[in-house]
Amino acid sequence: MKKLLFGLLILFVMSSNAQNYSNKWSELNYADDNESFHMLDIYLPAEPKENYPVIIYIYGSAWFANNQKGADMKTIGSALLDAGYAVVTPNHRSSRDTLFPGQIHDIKAVIRYIRANGDKYKLDTSFIGISGSSSGGHLAALAGTTGGVKSFTVESVTMDIEGNLGKYTSYSSFVDAVCNWFGPTDLLAIDSCRGSSFGAPGQTPEELLIGMKKTENTRKFILLNPITYIDSNEPPFLIFHGDADVVVPYCQSALLHDALIAAGVKSEYIQVPGGQHYANTHTDANIKKMVDFFNKAAQKK
Repeated sequence: MKKLLFGLLILFVMSSNAQNYSNKWSELNYADDNESFHMLDIYLPAEPKENYPVIIYIYGSAWFANNQKGADMKTIGSALLDAGYAVVTPNHRSSRDTLFPGQIHDIKAVIRYIRANGDKYKLDTSFIGISGSSSGGHLAALAGTTGGVKSFTVESVTMDIEGNLGKYTSYSSFVDAVCNWFGPTDLLAIDSCRGSSFGAPGQTPEELLIGMKKTENTRKFILLNPITYIDSNEPPFLIFHGDADVVVPYCQSALLHDALIAAGVKSEYIQVPGGQHYANTHTDANIKKMVDFFNKAAQKK
């Protein structure tokens, strides 16, 4: 009897610690330069299939980190795998590595890499969704609103948005659906929403990302905003934001949602009562809503 109980205990421990993916490719360089900040991982679901629709998930770090690609795999990533999605987790350059738009160049290179290598990694690239949290949400939203945008001009300032990183520049960087978790979306309005600056003048995360104070060149900060690029051709959006978030104020997501709706884009905004920056916002219930959103978007492809 003791042996039986011991055996059952071992099986329970093994099953509770079992990986919920069937295959993983680590440290794939999407920019053809062998830099660690240009590596990504690909996870395939445990259920065997010929190929899998894809979700790219971008970590949050106030754009300060360049090697956190495994973040949130135990929560958001795991739920996506269980739902049958291949999950791609990329690194990207930080604001210390390069100024904006280098970060969106990285994410667009990731999308092009996935499209070009779908057969190799069993990816169904007819559906590529994207998600991210905090600064990762900003980059996910920006990837969503800049599909097909090569460069963009605000008054006299023109910025290259697509970039030419990697060797798959002939492929599209368009995404089919966006789930933005509490990402900043209008960096000129963020301080007035919050009631204070998140750092000394010139030292806020967004100013370090652009490399100057907001008062020095507002046009560059306009080009940083996902809201700037919205038109009627954007993919559907799902947006989560906690109303107790003191890092990125929830007005940022409300502004994005309102701008998408005004342009005729399908968008759902879920304002989470008591939700903070991650805590009480990355809940099981909300993660399920994210999965349902991607399922619905994928079914329409």
